[in-house]
Amino acid sequence: MRAWRVHRYGDPLEVLQLDTVPIPEPEADEARIRVEAIPLNLNDLERINGGNMMVRPEFPYSPGMEVMGVVDACGAGAESWAGRRVVATTRGAFGGFAELAICSAVATFDMPEDIPLPDAAALYFPFHLAWLGLFDRADLRKDESVLIHAAAGGSGSAAIQLAVHAGARVFATAGTDEKVQLCRDLGAHVAVNYSRDDFAAVVLDETKGVGVDVVFDNVGEAVFEKSMNCVAYNGRYLMMGFASDKRFADEKFVVPRRLALGNLKLCGVLLNYTSDTMIETIKRAMGWNVAPRELGVRISGEIVDLVRRGAVRPVVGQTVPFDSLPAAVDAMARRDTTGRTIILV
Repeated sequence: MRAWRVHRYGDPLEVLQLDTVPIPEPEADEARIRVEAIPLNLNDLERINGGNMMVRPEFPYSPGMEVMGVVDACGAGAESWAGRRVVATTRGAFGGFAELAICSAVATFDMPEDIPLPDAAALYFPFHLAWLGLFDRADLRKDESVLIHAAAGGSGSAAIQLAVHAGARVFATAGTDEKVQLCRDLGAHVAVNYSRDDFAAVVLDETKGVGVDVVFDNVGEAVFEKSMNCVAYNGRYLMMGFASDKRFADEKFVVPRRLALGNLKLCGVLLNYTSDTMIETIKRAMGWNVAPRELGVRISGEIVDLVRRGAVRPVVGQTVPFDSLPAAVDAMARRDTTGRTIILV
């Protein structure tokens, strides 16, 4: 099969190399997917440029955290997945920039045929992440308010739509006027161009100094302090990601007194599903709390239903052929993208 691989860290245009490699075989509880589409994720960049990541794969390897396609081979215990159209997280969160990819069955979800490409490939990560943050952590309710950063991106655009559907008032930030207009088109009640305007001042003015009930922050350090100023009494701050500077993911930059003075709830959000048998093992070994597969199945079902009813839609900025993958990754690295970029294999 063909796979885009890195043999060293560096710029995507320089180090991504199209190789012909052996077809991988699934192990127990794994599925091999014949890939039809590859959604690009910001965290894929770490596997290319050597940035902050918890596990460093051994060179050479193929980046790619997420794929969509049809299961063409199964390991022991995963036989029921054979022939199904799915979206999935790749084994170890890499290996997806290829014509075939190995994925854990526990992080594989059905994608019905009536949702066509490229939309079918754009739903999994952003909508699951947004749902986990807004509802599983923040318990967002009707008539509450939420501030969503990077709102024209994948998870941001999903969060706008899910929050609006839930009856919340949405404040959105984006970096260009075009992206601000997209946020409005998706239903945001107030959209701010953060490169020109002070989003915190806008939020406080619009809420008469009270602030919002929920902050959906997938940017991190660059907006953290101002966003803390935007949280209302007993509000919830969702720590979704660290797009502004991933180095701060492992730095001590949250000051305890700042949390106490804010009278708020700080919520961590991680998109990672596992089996019931592994939840205790991971907790004892790492101290992490990982979501059960059953929750992922529930979220997938709700999202598919909302898409079918026209209540939400994935935002696909562009579709790109497999042979042009490095240029698409480079555009994402330069933040020259809107919504999701989908590579068609």
